[in-house]
Amino acid sequence: MNMVQKVEHWGDLHHPRWLDMVRIVLGLIIFSKGLIFISSTSVQQDWIFQNRTFDGLGLLAVVLIHVIAFVHVIGGMMIAAGLLTRMVAVMQMPILLGAIFFVNSTRGLTFLNTELWLSVVVFLLLVLFWIVGSGRFSADNWIRINNDHQHKQH
Repeated sequence: MNMVQKVEHWGDLHHPRWLDMVRIVLGLIIFSKGLIFISSTSVQQDWIFQNRTFDGLGLLAVVLIHVIAFVHVIGGMMIAAGLLTRMVAVMQMPILLGAIFFVNSTRGLTFLNTELWLSVVVFLLLVLFWIVGSGRFSADNWIRINNDHQHKQH
């Protein structure tokens, strides 16, 4: 077993049930952030152009905003359902790092910057679920149980 498999195995064995509720809430937060992102794309574009983040690459900025929104909406639903949780958590991490270092840090590192602290907490929870996995009440576990049951029948 390599190191990643050992960590996944440890995470599968040490997953309390209350952590499933945290995973579901995390997925709903990410999903809602994706919906907010979709509903305010013009605000996001204005911020990018004001800060000259992409200097002349307006199309790239628009594509990036739509990709981030899509990954948040689909990824949030998948995390809430517990479907491919580890993979989706890894896909969310670069977006959250960008939010922490490029977007929220420009507003100041104060306790009043709630978006920054929400981004930090969400990032830490993504790291946690990357390690411990989706848990007992998840689509991944349901699929695993049904696959084991089908293999035993044949």
